[in-house]
Amino acid sequence: MDVAGVAPARVRFSIPPSRTAADVERHYRVEVELAQRLRTAPREERLGLYGRVYDELFRRVPNHPQLTRKVSEAERRAAVAYRMATLLPFVDVNTVFLEIGAGDGSLTLAAAERARLCYALDVSREILNGVRHPKVETVLSDGCSVPVPPGSVTLAYSFQVMEHIHPDDALEQLRCLFDAIAPGGSYLCITPNRLNGPHDVSKFYDAVARGFHLKEYTSTELEALFLGVGFRRVEAYARRASGKPTRLPLGLVKGFEKLFGALPASWRLRLGGKRFVRSLLAPALRAIK
Repeated sequence: MDVAGVAPARVRFSIPPSRTAADVERHYRVEVELAQRLRTAPREERLGLYGRVYDELFRRVPNHPQLTRKVSEAERRAAVAYRMATLLPFVDVNTVFLEIGAGDGSLTLAAAERARLCYALDVSREILNGVRHPKVETVLSDGCSVPVPPGSVTLAYSFQVMEHIHPDDALEQLRCLFDAIAPGGSYLCITPNRLNGPHDVSKFYDAVARGFHLKEYTSTELEALFLGVGFRRVEAYARRASGKPTRLPLGLVKGFEKLFGALPASWRLRLGGKRFVRSLLAPALRAIK
């Protein structure tokens, strides 16, 4: 029996050579335990819990990939350039840009070279301390709030963030984000699709996310959420190998999701990593106010 109260099933696919099976199993057990704590915590407790459970994960799993992975400066710059290529068609000298989950601010700083003003929002003041630029303001959030002037943002952006938030908090954050966005402004959201997931550590054992991806979404579900909080319409963009976005009919994305979701789980597992499948299942979604 593991620390999460259940024994992990057999491994669904190969453990990467950089990790041992024992390392991954330990990581899995601890993360599922901590994620369950987040899932079941009442809201008033949960908002202060996000940072603490991540700190505890890294303390109890000292060989976690985020702690041990070595990324060269060239690789870091390439990753920022790829994400910036997705943003470029939507950023100009009049843009007021907001990044949700800005982390070390690398992308926000790149956007500041083009935009009029940028907000770097995160739940950790410590991680934001190193963000310095005359056109960048750092903003501390409790995980739901978006404390910037109402109606001031012309382009909001998040990358691999929404799946880490409790679904109740994600909906509240969307409402706050909608209030922060100016009429005609938009929110560009990139998040993994649950149909070819899970995408957290539970992927090695489970058919659904049980770790720190508290909820993974389909594009169909996200469109309903965006329209539900008041956005007028939603667009979908596939990202080329360069990161440059290509507009896709949202109906095509939703139709593909329906067909893919009807496949047997073994087929979805086998096909889910193919590039053309990933491009249709995880487009950048742009919700326009």
